Amino acid sequence: MSAQAPSSVILVRATKFVPNPATAADNAFQHVIPEGQPTEETSRQALAEMDALAGALRDVGVRVHVFDDDDHTRPDSVFPNNWLSTHQGGYVAVYPMYASNRRHERRGDVLEMLKSTYRVQTIIDYSGLEPDGIFLEGTGAMVLDHISRVAYTAVSSRADTNVLERFCTDFRYEPMAFEALDSGGVPVYHTNVIACIGTDVALVALGMIPDEQRRQEVRERLSVNGRRVVEITEEQVRQFAGNAVELCGRRPDGTKRYVMAMSGSARRSLRPDQVAEIERSCEIVSVDVPTIELAGGSVRCMIAGVHLDPRPAEGGEPTATAVAIDEHPHTADGQDVAEGTG
Repeated sequence: MSAQAPSSVILVRATKFVPNPATAADNAFQHVIPEGQPTEETSRQALAEMDALAGALRDVGVRVHVFDDDDHTRPDSVFPNNWLSTHQGGYVAVYPMYASNRRHERRGDVLEMLKSTYRVQTIIDYSGLEPDGIFLEGTGAMVLDHISRVAYTAVSSRADTNVLERFCTDFRYEPMAFEALDSGGVPVYHTNVIACIGTDVALVALGMIPDEQRRQEVRERLSVNGRRVVEITEEQVRQFAGNAVELCGRRPDGTKRYVMAMSGSARRSLRPDQVAEIERSCEIVSVDVPTIELAGGSVRCMIAGVHLDPRPAEGGEPTATAVAIDEHPHTADGQDVAEGTG
């Protein structure tokens, strides 16, 4: 299957979720909790949405590693893709985070699980750049084309071009940075709200790239290997249509399939012709996450893909890439209860 679509993912089950006030200033997608709603109720609703996403991914044969987080000082820990990315060949990146109260979302137990369950050769940690005010928030700041090795990046306070260049040198990607603005002239805070790259199809809000030449360059680069480019509107971006991710699942008979995971609001915002283009190569899996979306991110932000080879299980066979749904799938250290492996 494609290098673009991981068959395993990491989710964080954040029991103390609330929209993070420290990120509201530059995240135009973020909203406040409905007036009069207790924070405990917000957290409860968000937790149910996280569990629903984990279940939906397991239903289509994606392996899900879930980590519990009961720390009330980490309201955005449900978005692990901002501090962590994994790459073919055994490489892992750890990123510098813009908001100071997000920096302790980085977890050693997640890295230990990756090292024990998958083949990890090198971990490159850029978080030491934070005291210098230099940030690159993972696969939120960058949307990576793992096939053509291009890092599409909307420049913002959370995506510094200097560290982008360092990442691209270390991980052998071509940087493609550009300005992206909403209709009010506000910079897009994360690239992954305006673009999703799959194996054969990409969703991108090209109209939010004001420079006409750069807009055309992005389109051409995305489609160079025959990938279909589906343009989405700013209104659809506001419904998180760009915040989707392609994954590799399994059918009940064990055969592999591509799925495009997105939120219910994202799916409902798409026109029939856009859905048809996606479904030429992917099955759409949508889950309603309206409470999570109050924080300015959606399903893509909740998923850290695992682009690593599994270590052999006992007996020399590779560890399975899909697991059955288990009644109690959640553990504090990300273990897969159904398999008994991390």
